[in-house]
Amino acid sequence: MKVLFFFCLFFSFLQAQESKTLYFDFAKEMPNAISLNHFEQWISMQSNIEILTIAGYCDSVDTNLSNKKLASKRILNVLNLLKSKDCRIANNLIQNVLGEDFEQSKIQAENRKVTFTYRILDESITETEPIVDENPKEESLVEKIEKERISLIDKFEMAKIGDKIVIHNIHFQFNSEVIIPESEPLVEQLLLIMELNPNLEIKIYGHICCNPDPKDTKLSFRRAFKIYNYLINNGIQLRRLAYKGFGSNQPIYPIPENNEEERIANRRVEIEIVKK
Repeated sequence: MKVLFFFCLFFSFLQAQESKTLYFDFAKEMPNAISLNHFEQWISMQSNIEILTIAGYCDSVDTNLSNKKLASKRILNVLNLLKSKDCRIANNLIQNVLGEDFEQSKIQAENRKVTFTYRILDESITETEPIVDENPKEESLVEKIEKERISLIDKFEMAKIGDKIVIHNIHFQFNSEVIIPESEPLVEQLLLIMELNPNLEIKIYGHICCNPDPKDTKLSFRRAFKIYNYLINNGIQLRRLAYKGFGSNQPIYPIPENNEEERIANRRVEIEIVKK
């Protein structure tokens, strides 16, 4: 009896998830006109949905790395489209940048796509007087990290040699080089960017807050090395990487900081572009 109950529960969970696919023209980052028209018709009949997973695909033309980069941009554009329609994005959203790494259809147009799964939330929506929140809810750490993760590819794309890209939300455990689990997607995204851009060479800089001793750079050194080591252990060549810890020698705000916002800004990771 228990086995039957859990089977029914699992089956109902599967039923609760549905999928939708948008198609793209050759080498394009935005869905094509026909697909957008179908999407507009579909979304007009939806309410209160949450996006659970999203995957980007390309045809087999061009290199694998170029296709993964294109697939990532397609995912980003579809996510922005969904957000513009007030769709909820799950905090634990799963993204798969497949590029051409899947069983390709013989019809190339079928391979250029983004597919997402979603569920319909139980909460009912009723028409009510809009409420103005005088104290709007602050973004959660997970939301901030996801927003920054999505923007990183474009930041690296636009950066020139010598530019420094600040990654604000790689957070570490107190007085430690251990990265908190919520921040791991940012380090994974940095790895993806290095994989998508095989000529890219970078320097990783660690900065800390609060410490008035300019000679104390050990913690920032260990934190920069942690990210460096993660990239090395995942296949990025040594020649493409360097790292350094600056301690609190290059603060954005003077030390001692006035508030937590200034402290967060000072304890940061910077990536300098050495070669593209």
